[in-house]
Amino acid sequence: MSEVPDGVGAGPGPRQGSPIGAATPAPDPERGKSGRAKTVVLPPPAPATADAGGANSRNSYRTLTDGERSALWRQRLHEAEAGLTNLLASLDDEIHLTDWFTLQAELFADLPDAATAPASEWQRVFFRGQALMERFLVLRHGEEILAEWALANAEVHRQVEPDRGRGAADPLHRVARQAELYGSDYEFDDSLPDARSRAALTITHCAIWDYREKARRGGVRLTLASPCTYCTGALSANIRAKGYEPAHQLRTGPTGHGCRWESAAATAAATEEKKEES
Repeated sequence: MSEVPDGVGAGPGPRQGSPIGAATPAPDPERGKSGRAKTVVLPPPAPATADAGGANSRNSYRTLTDGERSALWRQRLHEAEAGLTNLLASLDDEIHLTDWFTLQAELFADLPDAATAPASEWQRVFFRGQALMERFLVLRHGEEILAEWALANAEVHRQVEPDRGRGAADPLHRVARQAELYGSDYEFDDSLPDARSRAALTITHCAIWDYREKARRGGVRLTLASPCTYCTGALSANIRAKGYEPAHQLRTGPTGHGCRWESAAATAAATEEKKEES
């Protein structure tokens, strides 16, 4: 989500140059290799089914402990801050780096106690940091640079997010854990034959929208009309960074805003691409 005040995107405009670690433009999260749009509106999802072990695939991480939630908030803040540090270093802009050092002091000014603070305190620190970093970037480089930030964050994500041996399902389990942090409703697609090569997750109700509405009523002025603008690009970059091809579809219906995500191994993605083109 974005908490950047209205109007900040009217600044200096997009930066000239290439994304972190690549000479090619940032991938369009809304399209696959064929150029076909990936974002559509879907009907309400079918009821969740039980997996082979008898456990329901809906809201699988509702049992995360408070400590586990705190740890994920901290990891997400680290990915964002380290990614932005790398991005700013690539800009070779000493004035902006000086401003960044000042902002870092604000980001980490009042960190909660890792041993005793509840997850809600680390959530507060993350939301504040995300808003400050977005504002910092957009004011100086325009909204377009957020795509480069997502790529830089994804490279950090690649290094710090463990591989848990589930193949293509691994990146979607991370998406589900993030969805759980917000209190979203979600379910895994248990009908796919091999989750190691292709996995799917549907967020049936995205609680980030609820948070944004609460923030708006509290006087926060939001720049992006939809949190999906940045979120879909960031999640797609994370999935690609772990070596899988992402696809997503936005949905809206009786359960509110949501989305469906797929993660596929390279061979599975190529097979699906051929089917779409035939």
